[in-house]
Amino acid sequence: MTPPRITALFRPLALVVATAAVVALAGCGAQQGATTLDKKADVSLTWWTGQDAEANDILKELAAEFESDHPNVSIDVSPGASSTDQLLQKLSAGFAGNTYPDISYAFGSWASELESSNRTLDITDQVSEPDVKWDEFSAAARATVRPTGDKTIGFPAIVDNISLIYNTALFDDAGLAHPDENWTWDDFREAAAALTDASKNQYGYAYSVSGSEDTTWQFWPHLWQNGGAILSDDSAEATFNSQAGVDALTKLRDMAIDDKSVYLDQTDTKYGELFAAGSIAMITSGPWQLYDLNTAGTPYGVTILPGTDGDHQTVSGPDIWALFDHKDKNREYWSYELIKWLTSSDQDQRWNVAIGNLPLRTSELTSDAFAEQVANYPFLDVMAENGDNAKQARPTVSGYNGLSEAIGSAISHVLQGDGDPQEALDAAVVEANEALND
Repeated sequence: MTPPRITALFRPLALVVATAAVVALAGCGAQQGATTLDKKADVSLTWWTGQDAEANDILKELAAEFESDHPNVSIDVSPGASSTDQLLQKLSAGFAGNTYPDISYAFGSWASELESSNRTLDITDQVSEPDVKWDEFSAAARATVRPTGDKTIGFPAIVDNISLIYNTALFDDAGLAHPDENWTWDDFREAAAALTDASKNQYGYAYSVSGSEDTTWQFWPHLWQNGGAILSDDSAEATFNSQAGVDALTKLRDMAIDDKSVYLDQTDTKYGELFAAGSIAMITSGPWQLYDLNTAGTPYGVTILPGTDGDHQTVSGPDIWALFDHKDKNREYWSYELIKWLTSSDQDQRWNVAIGNLPLRTSELTSDAFAEQVANYPFLDVMAENGDNAKQARPTVSGYNGLSEAIGSAISHVLQGDGDPQEALDAAVVEANEALND
């Protein structure tokens, strides 16, 4: 049985935030290629997959199939770097030396930086064609490949989201009804308190206080559901210190400090292990968690996140296949055609679904391939359907890393009883704005 993978490196992709910057080199463009399209001309493409060896081999097989169907196209497939994290630095160096690929896997958080390099294609017109079925991708995934709203720089590559995972045995033992799609955060808080037992070192919920992106991205649904925004409309300033943000952080703080129902994890890793062992009743996490739960034999259920006034927004960590411009109409055409083909429902079932990721497209939810994975990993379908609640994308601006660190630190301090929610968020906004304007 192949474990579910939500990233190239076997970890929640949404938790990865790049720190490198893309070097935009004006006046150092690629050499001019074909200026008019000839679909029969021989074309060589370079594709950096950003995957481990096993996953890269699957993509090599798919590329060979595409080559067989299109004999004039040859594709050089490789991971591109020794790790996915290093791809951004490799791309930057490639821009400097005009050795960058036609296609590369990229973390969604890199999207704005890649667009600002002026080396990406704009496929906005192409993806608007009816046969692409662009609306089958989640709103968050579509927004991530269109980082500034001006250009569509590629296709979604991998999607995920966080749902509410709960231990059915602990709920049953406590005589509590299982969480469902009608739950509010008040229902959630009440259940977490009821399921906390200090004598057993048992907690109702868990939250990361490492200050990492795990701390931060878990907070965004609370902010969004309250009507708040991470950034101003022009993305120039952080706005998470609004009343919506203060209310969201206050509720989490009250659970952690007053109710003492939250296990505060300094590591980002222990809470998953403790949930699997039955010491935590509820966590908010994604499909990467299911393999460990099945291995441990943990009795679990999954539903969408609790809501605020009927709003059950979640957060997603989409990643992309970025397409790059080599001033060659033939390479541009076939790069687009290859990734359009790869991300179609038929091929995605043989790629993402086959290795345990969520399907990219809503049309795949009824496929036999996905049904087989759901049989192996119960409730994977609930997590896939939860993609409809991923209505907003995390910012892909270059200063997001600093913003994430600022609010992550604020959340961590407040949940551990150090600081007032409003004051902590106000201070974090100052730091975030410095990162955004750096």
